Amino acid sequence: MHLVSKKIDSALKTLVKALSKHGEVMNERPVSVKRAGRATEKVRQAAADYTAVIAEKTGQPNPFVDFLDPETVASLRGERDRLAKGTKKDPVD
Repeated sequence: MHLVSKKIDSALKTLVKALSKHGEVMNERPVSVKRAGRATEKVRQAAADYTAVIAEKTGQPNPFVDFLDPETVASLRGERDRLAKGTKKDPVD
């Protein structure tokens, strides 16, 4: 018997619904900026909720983090650190 957490199942359904709606809106021509913004926000919120439920129920990390390659992650961390220090540009090598 396969037991699924009701919270995980619910969060997953919400995420899939938000992604489906987002795809529909992005396929409209012309794409409405307001509709696109609302659809994007719903995907972001649903993904955040799903990630939180996964962490709560399983202890597993964010399932979306691996979409970034190591070089991009390093670059983003470097940019974050530069912003925290107030540096505007990369130091010259």
